[in-house]
Amino acid sequence: MTLYLINLLLALVWVVVSGSFTLVNMIFGFVLGAAALYLIREQVGGVGYMQRAGAIAKLVLFFFMELLKSAWRVATLVLKPRMDIKPGIFAYHLKADQDFEITLLANMITLTPGTLSVDVSEDRSTLYVHALDCSDPDGARADIADGFERMILEAFR
Repeated sequence: MTLYLINLLLALVWVVVSGSFTLVNMIFGFVLGAAALYLIREQVGGVGYMQRAGAIAKLVLFFFMELLKSAWRVATLVLKPRMDIKPGIFAYHLKADQDFEITLLANMITLTPGTLSVDVSEDRSTLYVHALDCSDPDGARADIADGFERMILEAFR
């Protein structure tokens, strides 16, 4: 977290030195500061900072790809003359144990078309998910485990 603040400070310094107070220049300063911190990462102990930023970017990209794929699947299911779906609720046993990780996973599942996070168990070990097509709950569990949850754990642990 400290290196993130240093990166923001470097971006602000860039904006002041360049004299251009625009959002684009602030973003450029942030990227420039990240590059500078990357060059000295071993001296300041920031090896994890760059890896985390990359993992978060990978998670965001993965989420948008899953969003597009699931929107396409839901559209094709709905537009078929005969909807052959089996809606249902399945339990997903969580590997994530932090509130932030569970909340992020539940929100990503809810934002993905065709699925909805219904509830989390009292002991925070199980997430209940409603799926528009629950004909293969084991496949849905595997998709969550190998996709969203794995990437969330990589990005935030």
